[in-house]
Amino acid sequence: MTDAIRNAMTVDVEDYFHVSVFERHIDRSEWDRLPSRVERNSDRLLAVLAGHGVRGTFFVLGWIAERHPALLRRIADAGHEVASHGYSHVRATEQTPAEFREDASRTKRILEDTIGARVDGYRAASFSIGAGNLWALDVLGEVGYRYSSSIYPVRHDLYGMPDAPRSPFRHNGAGILEIPLTTVRLLGQNLPSSGGGYFRLLPYRYSQWALQRVNAAEGRPGVFYCHPWEFDPDQPRQQGIGLRARLRHYTNLGRMEARFHRLLTDFRWGRMDEIFLRS
Repeated sequence: MTDAIRNAMTVDVEDYFHVSVFERHIDRSEWDRLPSRVERNSDRLLAVLAGHGVRGTFFVLGWIAERHPALLRRIADAGHEVASHGYSHVRATEQTPAEFREDASRTKRILEDTIGARVDGYRAASFSIGAGNLWALDVLGEVGYRYSSSIYPVRHDLYGMPDAPRSPFRHNGAGILEIPLTTVRLLGQNLPSSGGGYFRLLPYRYSQWALQRVNAAEGRPGVFYCHPWEFDPDQPRQQGIGLRARLRHYTNLGRMEARFHRLLTDFRWGRMDEIFLRS
């Protein structure tokens, strides 16, 4: 175990039908009619974290908080930080500044009213804050968030800002703290090392190596993320989706929990606010 540095464990709380790769195949009007699995999967994840004595940050959709308030309270009661993932997984790149402001404000109110505590953190759906909409960071600060973790400094077909700072920064030198998803620098490129699909698609040793490199060579904490649906190999299979979407969503779901146990053992973990907010 790497003893010197605690890394941030984060969970994006969304159901299997919320993910961006399915947005052209599952209409939002169908969500309430689909079998929800987010509560059972989140409880499974909570039990795994409790078994390792790990507390993390759960970025929760407002849509889920309204329908599963008891789950939200169980997350908070277990000592985890509750943060915002927006209301219904609409990417920030698809919202006007006014729409984004209303979405971020609405979700913050819902979460705070449910748990009876302040919500400081925000993560945009599909890491959809980047070079073209950095105004979103200003909006988040204006509506009361203290930090965001919404920029991934990589090249990707759905998201990414490869020229963004790789360590926490304040946009324009002031305002809200942006905590980018973790990358490792190799041969002049930023390689993803924050979990998610990469954690399932690539060998465990790659994730282990990358996070150790950030901790040891750069002397700073990393940020890991996962989703409750990634621990559910029996979730309903969507029909008519492309090969890329199938590979991204379904690959190695059955191996996720074992890998996750290993990750929790190999590194030290904590909440975003405890690691990155100093005051």
